[in-house]
Amino acid sequence: MPIATDDPRLPRTYEAASARYDDVPFQRAGRSGVQLPKVSLGLWQNFGRDRSFETQREILLHAFDRGIVHIDLANNYGPPYGSAEATFGAALDSGLDRYRDELFVTTKAGYDMWPGPFGDGGSRKYLVRSLEQSLTRMKTDYVDVFYSHRVDPDTPLEETMSALVDIVRSGKALYVGISNYPAPLARQAHDLLAADGVRLLLHQPRYSLFDRAPEAELFPLLRELQIGSAVFSPLAQGLLTRKYIDGDVPADSRAANSHFLNGSALTDGYLERIRGIDRVAQEAGLSIPQLAVAWVLRDPVVTTAIVGASRTSQIDDAVAASTVELSAETVAALEEFAAPAGTSVV
Repeated sequence: MPIATDDPRLPRTYEAASARYDDVPFQRAGRSGVQLPKVSLGLWQNFGRDRSFETQREILLHAFDRGIVHIDLANNYGPPYGSAEATFGAALDSGLDRYRDELFVTTKAGYDMWPGPFGDGGSRKYLVRSLEQSLTRMKTDYVDVFYSHRVDPDTPLEETMSALVDIVRSGKALYVGISNYPAPLARQAHDLLAADGVRLLLHQPRYSLFDRAPEAELFPLLRELQIGSAVFSPLAQGLLTRKYIDGDVPADSRAANSHFLNGSALTDGYLERIRGIDRVAQEAGLSIPQLAVAWVLRDPVVTTAIVGASRTSQIDDAVAASTVELSAETVAALEEFAAPAGTSVV
């Protein structure tokens, strides 16, 4: 007996929401022709093999339906390494690929990926081969931005930037970016790329209420050179939520399961800060995550805030935050509980 056309076992055809550009405002990245949604989806965590693909696909499609067209990855996102890119490739292959020209897909290389001297750092060998592998995993023939994920002190910056130039000229990336570069080396990277006629589109730094280090030197440089920024960890790895407000570590929380954050972060000082931020958020009629995302977006030097998600409701929170304009009074009230300008408390 043939299977009915509406049988749930058959692959589902994905049709994007017709109103997908109605909710999230877009902002131009520096002095370029690229406009990005003010919130973007990062696949740093929650998109490895330890999660259900159906849930991961649902989050990706829901994000696209809400106008989050920028998807941020790296070669070693997972776990295991490469699996987040493979997850994204599977999602593309299951119906999202028809919208590839509406997507802005970014990936990176710079940290440990495979054994030996050519699986880490900033050498031409590593960057070129890593991108080729990433494209295979993601089932796409190009990315919109390829980032140097970190400064490699053992590789001349000229070699790293020259490799990025040639990657753009090959058509395997349309633009280039850098991540985790301090301001002086970001300037050098910009100048080296510009000398070869390639614009540095984006810098990707960590930035949140608890980590304001970019305000000291990096953000002034990005304004001067008119470079966009895609900031990551606006929720400080989950510290800027109510999850730990009672001082406990839930068994399913990031502090219990991630080596990027652990329970030692839940100090008395942290609890005082997060409870103060919670009061400010309630007075503003926002959740802590909404307030935290709106706060990083208050300055136009931030083109987009990259958020993670383990469920679709977190996408909706980020979309809501993207349209919030914080009052001067709310911003001022947060100063007591945020890191001092230009410093970090995490």
